[in-house]
Amino acid sequence: MSGPVRSAGLLPYRLDAGLRVLVAHPGGPYFVRKDVGWWSVIKGETRSNEPDLAAAAREFEEETGWVSPPPPWLSLGETTLRSKKVVVAWAAEHNYDLESFRPGTFRLHGRSYPEIDRVAWLDPITARAWLNPAQAVFIDRLEASLGLNDDRRSRDG
Repeated sequence: MSGPVRSAGLLPYRLDAGLRVLVAHPGGPYFVRKDVGWWSVIKGETRSNEPDLAAAAREFEEETGWVSPPPPWLSLGETTLRSKKVVVAWAAEHNYDLESFRPGTFRLHGRSYPEIDRVAWLDPITARAWLNPAQAVFIDRLEASLGLNDDRRSRDG
């Protein structure tokens, strides 16, 4: 019996105007009218016996058309989605130009759709709101790894 579905992904970040993270909106007909709470780190399912790091790099390149950032990457650990899918993620500092985004595609019912239809650089507060709720923990972990203050926590408490 196999375990839960596992995905591996990357969360590029930059520090030029405060912390900004690069997140993605899934493509395809199911997600057309779904927005806030549906964005994700750039990720995809691991293949049988494929190391998580290799899957994260492969999926990033397949889904964005960009070369994955060079290591080292910061481990952000894993989280479990409501669907029971386990997502493991890493962060890497890199400044991608959104104009050069070229998503990979998939076919559904004879029609081609982008794997992800939009990417955006977001501040941490906006990213937490836009991401799948289970993935917001990656923002917290990134801020902790970088030694950054979380304005949301200081504002709320």
